[in-house]
Amino acid sequence: MDIVCPSCGEPEDLRGSRREGAIAMSCNRCGHRWERNLAPTCPACGGTEMRTVPLAILEKGRGTQLSVVGTRPVHLCVDCDRDTLERWQRNRPNPLMPDELPT
Repeated sequence: MDIVCPSCGEPEDLRGSRREGAIAMSCNRCGHRWERNLAPTCPACGGTEMRTVPLAILEKGRGTQLSVVGTRPVHLCVDCDRDTLERWQRNRPNPLMPDELPT
């Protein structure tokens, strides 16, 4: 998730502190303050109906063999990522495989 100041676009010089159900954000560059909701939202449609699924972390083993070395959670929108969610449901309990495989 990329977080930038909505006022000046600063991506790094930001501070945040957790408060009831949100994170109070401030930009050290321009001084702008805002609240960021803790619930994930879809970057494409702004929807809040998201599903958290495990995404496989792959490494190249021997030769051309790929190995799952871990997983990380990703948030998928039930509308925008419908095909990806269906692919994950069909292959459960396996984690979702990344779109691009390491070469």
